[in-house]
Amino acid sequence: MKLKRSGRMVDLTTYLLQHPHQLIPLSYFVERYQSAKSSISEDLAIIKENFEYQGIGSIITVAGAAGGVKYIPSVSEAEAKEIIEELTGMLEDPDRLLPGGYLYLTDIIGNPNLVNQVGRLFSSVFSHQKIDAVMTVATKGIPLAYAVASQLNVPVVIVRSNSRVTEGSTVSINYVSGSTKRIQTMALARRSIKKDANVLIIDDFMKAGGTIRGMISLIKEFQAEVAGIGVLVEAQDGAERLVDDYVSLTRLASVNEKEQRIEVEEGNYFIQKEKR
Repeated sequence: MKLKRSGRMVDLTTYLLQHPHQLIPLSYFVERYQSAKSSISEDLAIIKENFEYQGIGSIITVAGAAGGVKYIPSVSEAEAKEIIEELTGMLEDPDRLLPGGYLYLTDIIGNPNLVNQVGRLFSSVFSHQKIDAVMTVATKGIPLAYAVASQLNVPVVIVRSNSRVTEGSTVSINYVSGSTKRIQTMALARRSIKKDANVLIIDDFMKAGGTIRGMISLIKEFQAEVAGIGVLVEAQDGAERLVDDYVSLTRLASVNEKEQRIEVEEGNYFIQKEKR
């Protein structure tokens, strides 16, 4: 399609935003817009400068016959603080308090806009690592995992408490819940993860980390690697933590069930992002 430059710039920007972490040959844009490669390169340079100025990502160029351009999403520190502060405020609502110190998260996880923002936050931390898949455990972690995976342009792998005939043969393991100390089971289809794959674990809530520890063990059964761990909320209740290296957006600092009071603070997101 032949467009004026203004229209071409808008379409090019939209296309890049919709195809993160995907290497796109310049020849594709040359044919798409019926324009010279030099014109496309000038457009990309302007978009790159604008993306970096706004803190929404960068555009990298890969040289060579198999090269092209790739959009890498990111989130500025100011925007990240704004999102995490919004989450913190929502989580401190006393109506969220559930027995055992857990929080009601369904409305947050069911909010598409907020979940997409969370996906951008996690993908920003792990954007420069090789990620082949995002793993989560059914069911509440699924929306978060898809939001992260869409930003990283990788598939989602869902771990379940039991095998399903529709998934073919599965690998099952037993693990000990960190909070209840009970032995539980999780299963994953054999076709889900390839050998040597780099898997990012995403979960909605981490108390002691038993479930995440189980997913780590499951990944090892596939002879794959854990690329990182991201959690929406981590609890700080004095229980022995079974997982050390993770990224959390928020931390449940204290819960007073008698007074119906919840204190939530910023997680280790900015500390972990600085390290990477």
